Amino acid sequence: MRKLHIAIGTGDIDASVADYSVRLGRGPEVVVPDEYALWRTDTVNFSVRKVPAQESGQLRHLGWEDAACDGYSTEKDVNGILWEYFSAEQQASEIRDIWPDAT
Repeated sequence: MRKLHIAIGTGDIDASVADYSVRLGRGPEVVVPDEYALWRTDTVNFSVRKVPAQESGQLRHLGWEDAACDGYSTEKDVNGILWEYFSAEQQASEIRDIWPDAT
């Protein structure tokens, strides 16, 4: 089963966690204080990451979380949007690599 992945930039992780937790009907699975948050629902894999103020609110990339994915990969679509392909395990590994204290 594939889930759509949406990643946006934010200037305020705490405000984003509060807002998107209401919008998604649940809290995030991962929060790295003042850096990153990740929600995984039955239909979407949604993340926010701290970015410079001028990039706040912008799409960082799209992608697919797919349990059958053999390895992390990226490509750009016809509109220049970056798409990532990964499994949940690959995403968890990336989070641990960037933020070793994340749970």
